[in-house]
Amino acid sequence: MQRHYYVSDDLNDLKAVEKELEQSGISSPQLHVLSENDAEVEKHHLHAIEAVLKQDVVHSTQLGAVVGVIGAVFILGITYLMQWHTTAAGWLPSGFLAIVVLGFCTWEGGLVGIQIPNYQFKRFQALLKQGKHVFFVDVDLNQYDILSEVAERHHSLVHAGTGDATPAWVVKGQEKFNQAMKALP
Repeated sequence: MQRHYYVSDDLNDLKAVEKELEQSGISSPQLHVLSENDAEVEKHHLHAIEAVLKQDVVHSTQLGAVVGVIGAVFILGITYLMQWHTTAAGWLPSGFLAIVVLGFCTWEGGLVGIQIPNYQFKRFQALLKQGKHVFFVDVDLNQYDILSEVAERHHSLVHAGTGDATPAWVVKGQEKFNQAMKALP
C-alpha cells in the first residue's frame, strides 16, 4: 500500500471526496483527515486522525526501545567481559539493571514523542497552521486509478506527495472490526 497526501481548505469538498471513494470501494480505515481544527472535521463527519497519532509517540517510543536494547546489551556485555557474573550475585543485578535501562529508554522515548509532531506529518505543519487540511488515502496498486479519477474531479484537492501507508493487514483488521461493530445490536 502507498499513502497519497492531498491538501485542501474545503471540508465540504473533502466530505464529498470521502463519500465518492467509499462508494468506489475504498474503505473508511484507508481515509484520514489531518487538521488543526478537529471540531470542524468532526462536525463534517470526516475520519479524523486520532490525537495520539498526530504526535510522534509511537515512532519515538520505538526509537527509545532500540536505544534501550542497545543499552541493555551493553550492560550485559560489560558484565560478561568483566566476569561480574561469576560473583555470588551472578547475573541478577546486571539483568535487573538491563531491564530498567530498557524500560526507562522506552518510556523516555514516548515522553519525547508526545512533545513533537508525527515525523510523517512534519512537512505539513506550515499548511496546517494556515488553516488547511491534509487528506490522506492509503491505497493498493489496484485502487490507485479510483483515487486518481476522484481526485481529478475535485479541483480544491492539491496533491502533496506520497509516503508509507498503514500495512494492509492492519487496514483489513480495522475493516473486520468495523463490520463486527455494525453487526452488534
